[in-house]
Amino acid sequence: MEINKLLIRSREIWHNEKLSLSQIIVRLGKIFGDLCRFERNAKKDIELHTEEQLKKELGNLIFSSIRFCDDLGYDPEECINLAIECQTKFEK
Repeated sequence: MEINKLLIRSREIWHNEKLSLSQIIVRLGKIFGDLCRFERNAKKDIELHTEEQLKKELGNLIFSSIRFCDDLGYDPEECINLAIECQTKFEK
């Protein structure tokens, strides 16, 4: 999938709604919390903890982050390239 096509798809879903940084943080917190609950694996949540659910949450993180970059006026591809550069430097 191409990043620009994912962004177009995201805009089809969410239209022109643009979130502020604080609104983005809340939504990232929700995704992060879902991942934390998956790891905690409490008895009450076990039925919900499937490979499909984990893949969905990781997908939410990726797909939403592309939109969040755009919401803040940043080119998602540039943001990804900056992250790649940073991680490459960290690896060394």
